[in-house]
Amino acid sequence: MSKLKLVACAAIISLLSIQPYAAAQEEDDKDQPKVTRASKNLPELVLGSKEDIYAVNQKDFELVAGQGYRWKITSAGGLEYKFATDLFRNVWMNQIIIDDLEVHMNGAPAWLEFDAEGTINVQFTTVRPGEYTWSVPDLADKGMKGKIIIK
Repeated sequence: MSKLKLVACAAIISLLSIQPYAAAQEEDDKDQPKVTRASKNLPELVLGSKEDIYAVNQKDFELVAGQGYRWKITSAGGLEYKFATDLFRNVWMNQIIIDDLEVHMNGAPAWLEFDAEGTINVQFTTVRPGEYTWSVPDLADKGMKGKIIIK
């Protein structure tokens, strides 16, 4: 067999072996939400309520790597809540907004502290896939904790 025929056969075989992989990759991509340039709103996280100071409206959140997000975190229970998460160390932090005042970040905050009822809006872009936790450390045993999964 000449070298030209041998190279042509090798090229055809390699192309045929790539086809199933590409099709499988396309199937996997169909299950993943599309990353957009615009930031998406996450469901608001509400800490406490008038009826139950330890209530949390949602514990788990699912995000997509590379996507920008806006996340409202609200204190509604009348207690002092210290919101801590390892997520902030694994995202690109854009800004934190409190009463229309913007704090632009050059690093992650250690925690967000609510001394009174109100809302803090955090805007960030996910960077590292993984599973992260959030909690109100002194009240985690009362159920004020959850997970944030970045796929």
